[in-house]
Amino acid sequence: MGSVVDAPAVVAQNEEVAENMLGGKKVTVVFVLGGPGTGKGTQCANIVEHFGFTHLSAGDLLRAEIKSGSENGTMIENMIKEGKIVPSEVTIKLLQEAMIKNENDKFLIDGFPRNEENRGAFENVTKISPAFVLFFDCSEQEMERRLLARNEGRVDDNIETIRKRFKVYVESSLPVIEYYNAKDKVKKIDASKPIPEVFEDVKAIFAPYAKVSYRFTCFILYFAQVAFLRCICSNSEMSNHCIFVPVLQDN
Repeated sequence: MGSVVDAPAVVAQNEEVAENMLGGKKVTVVFVLGGPGTGKGTQCANIVEHFGFTHLSAGDLLRAEIKSGSENGTMIENMIKEGKIVPSEVTIKLLQEAMIKNENDKFLIDGFPRNEENRGAFENVTKISPAFVLFFDCSEQEMERRLLARNEGRVDDNIETIRKRFKVYVESSLPVIEYYNAKDKVKKIDASKPIPEVFEDVKAIFAPYAKVSYRFTCFILYFAQVAFLRCICSNSEMSNHCIFVPVLQDN
């Protein structure tokens, strides 16, 4: 996996971000990929909190559709029970609807596309190209250790299943990563490090998408307040008695 560009690689302010229109708004999409046990969910939660993205999980959307009892959900459930693969178009439609309904315009799509067919179908159906792919890289040994550590019992029974998941991941998902790497759109994270250190690398990548800081907002409000008060006082007989007492609070 050494051919993928190492992180932290900051997305420059002038780096081309896909001009993707969906539901009347321009959206920024980041694919989040990595093997099982790499900590994608934990870091997605951190990105949501600090950078204002909406986290969409293809698996969660499929499960929610099944629980809804809709005709589409019943079809998905039956396909899963029969051991069939849910068509890409079904998953893509759920992702597309979720993005349109959400007021946000920045999305993390977690665990999708899982293979080249998913990738091609997503771009063809939505006409959306990801701004970049956030790739959590971790050795198979470390992923296995983490997955077994969070299991409760039945360790011997689960090792074989876990290794099958690794095999599927390597055969299916890595070609997607290599495709986007050829387009210089992969930001690789060393996911074997402790969670706080991993997030430091994540923050470097997402810096251009940072929310406006609280203190900066305070300064903007302060100057707006001063301008407003000056305007009032300049038109008042009490202009010589106006006193400005700005108060800044930091969090």
